[in-house]
Amino acid sequence: MWLVLAFLSATLLGVYDSLKKKALKDNAVIPILFLNTLFSSFIFIPFIFLSRETQLLDDTVFYVGSGGWELHKYIVLKAFIVLSSWILGYFGMKHLPLTIVGPINATRPVMVLIGALLVFGERLNGWQWLGVSLAVTSFLLLSKSGKKEGIDFKHDHWIYMIVGAAVLGAVSGLYDKYLMAPVSEGGVGLDRMMVQSWYNIYQCVLMFFMLVLLWWPKHKLTTPFHWDWAILGVSLFLSVADFMYFYSLSLPTAMISIVSMVRRGSVVVSFLFGALFFREKNLKAKAFDLILVLLGMVFLYIGSR
Repeated sequence: MWLVLAFLSATLLGVYDSLKKKALKDNAVIPILFLNTLFSSFIFIPFIFLSRETQLLDDTVFYVGSGGWELHKYIVLKAFIVLSSWILGYFGMKHLPLTIVGPINATRPVMVLIGALLVFGERLNGWQWLGVSLAVTSFLLLSKSGKKEGIDFKHDHWIYMIVGAAVLGAVSGLYDKYLMAPVSEGGVGLDRMMVQSWYNIYQCVLMFFMLVLLWWPKHKLTTPFHWDWAILGVSLFLSVADFMYFYSLSLPTAMISIVSMVRRGSVVVSFLFGALFFREKNLKAKAFDLILVLLGMVFLYIGSR
């Protein structure tokens, strides 16, 4: 069951990336990001209300745990981390081909592994080093593919934004492990629905201030905003994908190494969208780079067993 949920999450995440690319085309980034956090908050507010005021969701997967500031302060920090990643990722994706963004994002498990090496003092075995090496090689080859489209990885600030978003995404993954690990194991022991529900709400509040203070005063001088139904789709697909991801991890027999690898398989879906619907170029070389990334993920899994 948990593996099926992981595959469904990956598929929905790939569609989410593709809809995000469509929504951002010739559109203002800040209001789109605000609306995404707003719609996601609307999805989870009913679960928070029903969990607090009724017993309808008791003992169900939709029940939202409660707690005071001593718990919410951790969720606020997660909101800052994720929102920072999203801001960089949205701006980068708007200006780069989806078939380049996807493989870069797929290296996040490698970044998580390196983070565990640096922060937790873990040691990599031979399989894991091979996986890291393949991911680095794919990144270097991807930079060559990008040059054919006029994208210089060394000097393109949009590439730096995507890489920064991926790094912060990896930090968020490590932080998730800490948030939801039991207190007996050194974690905070937060309820998964509490984390997913409230970090969306806190992000919405943060984005509202960015919208009002940073974007609105200069909105006539920047890219104009126009409504696209893909904006609503982004919130829906991401919320369901994340719910399936957290639910999958909560099942007793779930293996996080497999779930994480499968979730990064979302790049296959977004890559296909980039090829079929956005008519992006140089697909053969990028496909080879993508295969190297996915092969690296397989070696990381073998080394983590």
